Amino acid sequence: MSRRTRTEIDVGLFRERILDVAEEHFRRIGYQKTSVADIAFCLGMSSASIYRYFPSRAEINAAICGRFVAETVQSADTIARIPAAARQRLKSVLVALHQKRKTMVIEERAVHDLIVVATEENWAVIRAHAAQILALVETIVRQGAEAGEFSIDDAARAARSIMNAFLPFYHPILVHHGIRSGEDTESGLRDQLSFVFKALG
Repeated sequence: MSRRTRTEIDVGLFRERILDVAEEHFRRIGYQKTSVADIAFCLGMSSASIYRYFPSRAEINAAICGRFVAETVQSADTIARIPAAARQRLKSVLVALHQKRKTMVIEERAVHDLIVVATEENWAVIRAHAAQILALVETIVRQGAEAGEFSIDDAARAARSIMNAFLPFYHPILVHHGIRSGEDTESGLRDQLSFVFKALG
């Protein structure tokens, strides 16, 4: 192994250590209350040293946000691969995505707050996340069409329409508003899914 490769590995490992500490602080006290100095103190280093690995605080925020949404994508992808009818897999994926959002609002407010800011400011990591979820839904829809479960000609267009219909049950601000307003979001999602599946044929 070359010296350069070892150095790259060491840098990568230390970046992960920094993110581990940052994530613990973000979950416990929130990203707004967490300073680079806090992270550095826990690692026994200076703030300047942190910036050697992350040029800006914004990059740390984005990396932690990426970790949070990656958990969601991984969970949805696992469900999408279950050997079952496309209709059932699509329903299970959308229900799981909504439940994850609700859990963030109710039990992981610090995580939710970061996701809200990232969504409002249209961070690249959120755009990438939306693209991943859309691609996953499109794959299920295409498989359903090929199996004769859905009567659609354009899986990509159908997937975009599904995600538009699903938006009130996944957008962090809209989900938060629904919970605060006392809405039965799960009942609303069931009604919306019924509409979606009728449209799919």
